[in-house]
Amino acid sequence: MFPEKVSDALAAQRFQIFEDLAKDLAGEVVFPTCFDLVINLRNLLKDPDVSIERVTAAVRADPLISSKLIELANSAAYADKPVLKEVRGAVERLGLNTVRLTSLAIAQHQMLQLTDIVEFSEMANQLWQHSLTTASACYIVAQRMTRIDPDEAYFAGLIHDIGAFYMLFRATKYPELVVRRESLKHLVIQWHEAIGLTLLEALHIPDDVIDAAREHDHLRPAPVVPKDLKDIVYIGNFLAGSHFEWLYQDVERAAIERHALGPQYTSLSDEIASHAEAMATVLM
Repeated sequence: MFPEKVSDALAAQRFQIFEDLAKDLAGEVVFPTCFDLVINLRNLLKDPDVSIERVTAAVRADPLISSKLIELANSAAYADKPVLKEVRGAVERLGLNTVRLTSLAIAQHQMLQLTDIVEFSEMANQLWQHSLTTASACYIVAQRMTRIDPDEAYFAGLIHDIGAFYMLFRATKYPELVVRRESLKHLVIQWHEAIGLTLLEALHIPDDVIDAAREHDHLRPAPVVPKDLKDIVYIGNFLAGSHFEWLYQDVERAAIERHALGPQYTSLSDEIASHAEAMATVLM
């Protein structure tokens, strides 16, 4: 075990972590999200006859690959095309071969780093499951209650906590955090949103998707009917169980209960669970 650090030393360490994060975000961003996903996606993309539907479903389950493909589909090479905000459109525009090669390159790079994050595998998979459930909740809410594209809502829900994934990966470089899981969890919960917004900007994600991730864990009254993507992500995050984020921000349980979602949302729980389960099956 590592000796406890005095407050000044701990403050210096945290400053160093965020300084390193800033440097990382200025360069190429690659990090693992879900281990099983990376392996299954790699195997899926080996099949030259794989359908666009299967590729789209698999790609949607990985925040980084989804972001990279949408970024590529909106690059200068397609400047004469409309801006895309969802995965299927990116897959169709790029073509399966480009998607296959790009996704495989990202996945292989991720797999090379799995040994680094093995210490946090339980936390990483919990985060991924939360993101998957939030994405499904966003999809169902958008489909049932709005005219917003459900695929765009799904994508926004999937990447809303991408900053937490990134911080978790980066924390593997600091042995003290490896042995202090609660301290790490507190640090991630307190800072993942700000880091995530910077990361999404670095990946050139559309502004409305970035705005949807902004303040997603700031407790507030939910609208009777969601009016935009930001409302949908907030509601989806709540339905997926965001209480752990608020509990680390000194929010009283009574306040959380006062802002509980109405039956128009909670009645969708079974459908959301079925959708999330179906999406997870794609990865098996």
